Amino acid sequence: MISYLRGTILQRALDSIILDVTGVGYRVRVPTTTLGALGDLGAPAELYTHLHVREDDMSLFGFATQDELDLFELLLSVSGIGPKVALGILSSAPPNEIRSAISQGNLEILGSIKGIGKKTAQRLVLELKGKVEVGEEISELSPLDGEVAATLINLGYSAAEAQRAARNVRGATLEDKLRAALQYLGG
Repeated sequence: MISYLRGTILQRALDSIILDVTGVGYRVRVPTTTLGALGDLGAPAELYTHLHVREDDMSLFGFATQDELDLFELLLSVSGIGPKVALGILSSAPPNEIRSAISQGNLEILGSIKGIGKKTAQRLVLELKGKVEVGEEISELSPLDGEVAATLINLGYSAAEAQRAARNVRGATLEDKLRAALQYLGG
């Protein structure tokens, strides 16, 4: 199995790169978070990889950190979650924010991720709640912060942006905190 690659970026696409490793070009699908962290064409790159083998396809998925790879493989263990959906989940927010949403059972944040509906969000929480470990830097959202984050998600912000804004602003009421969050995100 291919578990790590180091090489030079030959091509970039919206969801993948071609990595030249000593003359062999590997097409590696990557989450947008990893794609943003990689350099331009010709730049060196290192990826932790997962080779997904199906009857009619072999696809290589790459991640900037071992933590992202571990979460990807954990997501694949959930029934109904394939590699494309797992990649979409990892593209939506940093791994600790995804773990936090799962451990808190936050269906609104999980359901706001493209490709994840209410039932899939429930399945994620049910099957992974006891298996995810959340880092100390991610704390649970208060009820008010959860409402602010949910409202921001409904307005089109990503789960990561919404949670970060809800945590970083002050306000006594939902309206005050939401107004401050919108200013935080806008400026």
